[in-house]
Amino acid sequence: MPLINKPVIMGEYRKRIADKMLAEKLEAMGAVLIEGPKGCGKTTTAEQQAKSVLYMDDPQYMEQYVQMAQTDIRVLLKGATPRLIDEWQIVPKFWDAIRFEVDHREEDGQFMLTGSAVPPDISKIHHTGTGRYGWLTMRPMSLWESGDSNGTVSLGDLFRSGDVGCGCDISLERLAFLVCRGGWPKSISKRSDNAALSQAIEYYEAIVRSDISRVDDVQRNEERTRRLMRSYARHQGTQAAVPVILEDIAVNETENVSDMTISSYIGALKKIFVIEDMPAWNPNLRSKTAIRTSDTRYFVDPSVACAALGLGPMDLINDLNTFGLLFETLCVRDLRVYADSLGGKVYHYRDKNGLECDAVVHLRNGSYGLVEIKLGGETLIEEGAKSLLRLSEKIDTSRMKAPAFKMVLVGIGKYAYRRADGVLVVPVACLKD
Repeated sequence: MPLINKPVIMGEYRKRIADKMLAEKLEAMGAVLIEGPKGCGKTTTAEQQAKSVLYMDDPQYMEQYVQMAQTDIRVLLKGATPRLIDEWQIVPKFWDAIRFEVDHREEDGQFMLTGSAVPPDISKIHHTGTGRYGWLTMRPMSLWESGDSNGTVSLGDLFRSGDVGCGCDISLERLAFLVCRGGWPKSISKRSDNAALSQAIEYYEAIVRSDISRVDDVQRNEERTRRLMRSYARHQGTQAAVPVILEDIAVNETENVSDMTISSYIGALKKIFVIEDMPAWNPNLRSKTAIRTSDTRYFVDPSVACAALGLGPMDLINDLNTFGLLFETLCVRDLRVYADSLGGKVYHYRDKNGLECDAVVHLRNGSYGLVEIKLGGETLIEEGAKSLLRLSEKIDTSRMKAPAFKMVLVGIGKYAYRRADGVLVVPVACLKD
């Protein structure tokens, strides 16, 4: 068994928005759980602040670690702090052991736990972790983190002042590449475009071949997983119900498949953080308009949808409707990353009359911004602005705040600016947290 307190070796590291959030949580809590999809950079980010590390998935020592955990798990918790337990879900017992250790040490910043899956058997966890654990969700890199946004428009500043006015120049070809490449740290470090694009394809192959079954030790059909993920990709940004997805894939099924089976597959993809659906926003309205409460379907990164559909950058350019849907997934990913740093969440809005808002960024202090996402073009921008203004007029500002900003987030546009009606138009390649 290797030295428990071995030093962390750091290579070249691209800074993440999560760095500051992790430091703040370590200062406030005894332990921090970092969750997110495999390959999004959780371990590397945690290593930057760790003083010692235990890699539970090290094939040379994993069996010994598991045996030690059953014999005396406290031995595995010894080491300089903050101590990182990587892929902790292999031994769910770590959760309660760390909670107990935090209670008795009575010091913050003791442990970090990273995991790319939810533990398969949560019945082995006996305490919620309230008061001991902080939670941090990581996703693939936003455009600001990957160096593909100039960061001249801060989402945080929009909540404070709403001022914009800057230049941005990104081509349709480059934007299509960014959608297909995604925000995977390994793809961003590749020198050639082909090597970068292949990372998402290989990630998708790992999901359908093994990850979806390994998460809870339930063997799932590879071809059915492929069909399901293709259907999910086609329904990005919609509230498609499970029966709709089932109908979508049933044509190619050789046996009867139930809604329950499809829900099981979707649940497994959520457990490995491949799917991150968006909940509905429920504002106070002047009218009694019924609000649709179904979640909106999204993958955690647009590259997963591209890989599932077998699409490359030129395919998107030749099919602007699909390009627009998957560009929306990219924008939602970035908005989620930026909103997390502000202590906020991202929701969607849709009512019975068909009035929609692609994203509502809502902060804990009650401030919120309304966002419509459009690939580009004056007609689509005008359409998005009108939708934002209609929704804004419906909100009862005697019972909640007026929106801090109304923004059309676009893919192609040379400038960020404010329209005469007060709606902001901001290229996504200008945005940061």
